[in-house]
Order: sequence, then C-alpha cells, then structure tokens
Amino acid sequence: MFRLILFLFSLLSIIFCESNSNSNSYPNVILILTDDQGWGDLSSNGNRDINTPNIDKIASSGVKFDRFFVSPVCSPTRAEILTGRHHVRTGVYDVSRGGERMDLDEETIADIFKASGYKTAAFGKWHNGMQAPYHPNTRGFDEFYGFCSGHWGNYFDPVLERNGKIIKGKGFITDDLTNQGIEFIKKNANNPFFLFMPYNTPHSPMQVPEKYWNKFKNKTLIQKAKVEINSKDKESGINNKGDTHTKAALAMCENIDWNVGRLVNTLESLDIDENTIIIYLSDNGPNGNRWNDKMKGIKGSTDEGGVRSPMIISWKDNIPKGKKVKEIASGIDLLPTLISLSGIKAEPKNELDGKDLKELIFKNNINWPDRYIYNYWRGRLSVRSQNFRLDNQNNLYDMNNDPSQLKNVSSNYIEIFEAMQKAKSKWQKEVLIDLKNSDKKAFIIGHPSLEYTQIPARDATASGSIRRSNYYPNCSYMTNWVNTEDSIKWEAEVAEAGKFEVVIYYTCAKDAIGSEIELSFEDSKISKKITKYYHPDEYGMENDRVERIESYVKDFIPLNMGTFDLKKGKGTLKLKALKKTGKEVLDFRLLMLNRL
Repeated sequence: MFRLILFLFSLLSIIFCESNSNSNSYPNVILILTDDQGWGDLSSNGNRDINTPNIDKIASSGVKFDRFFVSPVCSPTRAEILTGRHHVRTGVYDVSRGGERMDLDEETIADIFKASGYKTAAFGKWHNGMQAPYHPNTRGFDEFYGFCSGHWGNYFDPVLERNGKIIKGKGFITDDLTNQGIEFIKKNANNPFFLFMPYNTPHSPMQVPEKYWNKFKNKTLIQKAKVEINSKDKESGINNKGDTHTKAALAMCENIDWNVGRLVNTLESLDIDENTIIIYLSDNGPNGNRWNDKMKGIKGSTDEGGVRSPMIISWKDNIPKGKKVKEIASGIDLLPTLISLSGIKAEPKNELDGKDLKELIFKNNINWPDRYIYNYWRGRLSVRSQNFRLDNQNNLYDMNNDPSQLKNVSSNYIEIFEAMQKAKSKWQKEVLIDLKNSDKKAFIIGHPSLEYTQIPARDATASGSIRRSNYYPNCSYMTNWVNTEDSIKWEAEVAEAGKFEVVIYYTCAKDAIGSEIELSFEDSKISKKITKYYHPDEYGMENDRVERIESYVKDFIPLNMGTFDLKKGKGTLKLKALKKTGKEVLDFRLLMLNRL
C-alpha cells in the first residue's frame, strides 16, 4: 500500500510539474512604448545631459536596432505596431475626432497572443479608438487602465478609466501606470502574458514630479540641437520652448527610466526575467527642438529625426548581449518578430507589411536584402533605404554622411534616385489609396461587448457660438453655450438596441440652475433640468514646467439624465438646450451611456 501511495504521489507530482511548466511554455512579452521621446533622449545613445541606467542596461543585455523607424506621430505608429501593417492600410488618418481608429477587420497583436493562451493588458495611452469595438478591451486586451485620447491634460491624480469605467488615478501618471503593470505581472507570473505599456510621457503638458525636475531646472545643458526648427515642424503643433522645455522632457524621461527599472526588478524578484522578452521604443521623434545627434526633423516631420526611434529588445540568456543591428527596421516589424521569437502558432489573417527580424537578432554577417521603409503623414511621404533617404520634396540624402539632410545628392546617385522615386510613386498608388478610400466612420454607441460607452467633447461637432476650450481637441471641453438654438452633435451608430443609463459630465454657473437640456437620437429623446451648479477654475498650470499649447482642465460633475431607449442604426446624437436661465447653459466634457 505504501509503495502504491508513493507511486501515485510521484505520478501526481510529475503531472503537476508538467502542467505548471506548460502553463508558461511561451515567453512573456512586455512592450514599452514612450510618447514623444526622441532617439537622442537616452544616455545610451550619447546624450550627456540625461542618465537612463535601467533602459541602458536593457540595451547592454540585449540587442539595439541602430536605425529603427516609426511614424511621425502617435496613433499611426500605434496602429503599425499593433497590426504589423502600414497605418494607411488600417484606416488611421488622423490623431483625433475618429481618425485615429483602426478598421474593425484589422487583427491586433493582442488578438493573436490572446488566441494563443496569453493574458493580455494595456496600461497607458491607447489612442486608437475610444468606443467599443475600437476600445482596447475589444481589440484583444483583457485589461485596460489609462486613457484613450491622444493626450491628457493632467498627470497628477488624473481622471482615467479602467475597462471603460471612469476612475481616479493615484499619483503621477507614469508611476501609476507602472504600478498597474507590476500588479499584472505578479498576478500572471505563472501564465504567459503580453503586457503593453504605452506611457504617455514626455508628451506635453510638461508635468513631472519635483524629484526629477529639481535635477534639471538649474542645469546648464551640455548638448543642444544643431538643426533649426522648420515651418513643417511648426505646423505639427510642437511646443518648442527652448532649454526649459528640453529640461522638462529629459526629467520626464528619467522618470520613465526609473519606472522601467521597477518593471525589470519585478521580473527578477519573481524569477521570470529569463522567460520574458522586453521591447523598448518611442512612437515618434522628440516633441521639441533638442539634441538628437544632428538629425533633421522632430515630431510630425517625415525627415530622419521625426521618425527615428530607439528600439531595444532583450531576452535574458536567450538573445545576444550588447549587439547593435545596423540594418534598417520599422515598427511594422515588431508583430511578425514577436510571433517568431515567442514560438506561438499563429497565422495573421491579414497580409503583413513588416518583416521578421529574428535572423538579424541572432545572426551576424548575414545577407540581409535592402528594403524601403515608408514614412507618411498628412500628405508628406519620405522613403528610407539602408543608406539613403528620399524626402517629401524628392531630395536624396546620403544618411551615413549627412544626417542633417543638408546636401541633395540625387545627381550623384542617379540610379538609386530613380529607383527610390519609382518605389515612392508605386507606394502612393498601391498603398496610399487605402487611406483615400477610408471613410469617416460613425461613432459607435451601445456596443454589446463593453458595458460603458464614452462619448467625449473631443469627437463632437458644435454649432453656433459653442466653442472648444482649445484648438487641440483631445482633452478639450465645449464652452460658451450662450444660445438655445446651438447644439453639440455626433454622427453615431447604435450597434445594438437597448436601454441605457445616460450620464453627462458638466459644469455651470449658479445662474444656470433651472436650465434644461435634451439628448436625442432619431426618435428617442430624454431631457433633464439642472438642479446643481459647479463652477470650478481650470487647473494644470500650477504643475506645468512650460506653458502648454493644449487645453487646461477642470473637474466636471455627473448629471444622471435617466434611461435612454435606443434602436439599432445610424443617426445624429444631439445635445441641445430646451431652456436657458443664465448667461450660459453649461460646459460639457463627456457623455456616458451605460447599458442596462
């Protein structure tokens, strides 16, 4: 009997161990994406004004891609990383008002890893759609914590969302996002996980905790930009305020580095660092004219400095240490590369534009064919080969010897020039046509896959005297509602009929008490009188290290309007005033529909 019990115990131990081993047979993946951090904003890339030891350590323990390119701005880069396809194919054509949403037939990297048994999460700035089915929870991510807009107006204890539900953040936003990432890692230490950490710094507003700012505020910068800002960069809305802006950005980057260190320390403490792939990169060039190793262009530009990103990949004891890859690569390459490295059995349903970089990571002196990388934004297109860049004006530059793009060498390399021109023209005709055919999709409300539907002022069209709090819509609100005939509208589509609780987030002066507002969609209408006033001041300027270009923020209170009965179909969602008792009706920030 004893031998039988011992045998059964041994058998159970083997089964348990095999089960436990199989539960994490694939490597974990952590993809860290920063916002507006330039290639030159790391000490490992030669910046002597900043110290980023944790990110530098990842580079020294892994592989650094020396010439890695992304899109000139946020949402296009995110779409390319998430799908492995040029952003113009995915339907992304803008950074707000719906243009940041990927087409619904696009498959994301989270979809693919989730289907392979991974737990998935995204903590940070999404910027590829707010309402389901464009919301991260409906694009493959089990968990989401952060915000879906292109930028956020406050970084200290900000209003955020968790899986669609409005919540209050805790502390400085980058620290808070990292806390969420750490908890997710701990919870899934025995399961394969895909963790996307799209940090929203050093994007403006330039807010950073005192600990980091104090190091830089009186610092004399050693390195400064060598190339003057050009008119195209100015058109991109870059807040360029010289040394103070640079200092704030570098301080924010050092905060990012500290948080990256916290993620790595968590992996080490759980003894899963050898089974975790870490990728680090940025979404575009720097959001200011600061040191970037003489490269021309900043955020918004299709020149070298606007699209070159740091890119580091580390997998302890599995890939080479301290290797630098000189072959050009792109954000579209990450999806096929991670599928290959992880060993998951996946066949993406859409044709990918990216290439598997596994061979470049593991092998030396390989015969890697030259390729073209296309950088497009708002009518501007440049093409990069291994040694040359053909810019938007069809000037050809030798990028090995002329990173500032000062000398047009098209007459010296006629065959290369003509080949790149031909490739550029072909891409415009065959790929860019996808963007031209992209229609402006209605804003989806009431999708059954998510309980909450957020409909922000960002996506609205206002009539009459109503105006935005700022030209840049992402974190703005509607104000100056002085006429009852004016309204706020959204071209919308109810995905599935149902009853919804309607909550409006507003502020108003005391004289607005008694005013009445109405929300309508086709035949459905609901109205409510204002019985409570709340008239706070804007804030944010007290934490800004540099004057911002975006809207300041204020706190808004909820007004429960009751139950809204909606039928499936397209129409105009309209908010209007039935009665105005004071100078203005209200200031509007957000409409929430909660499916009952």
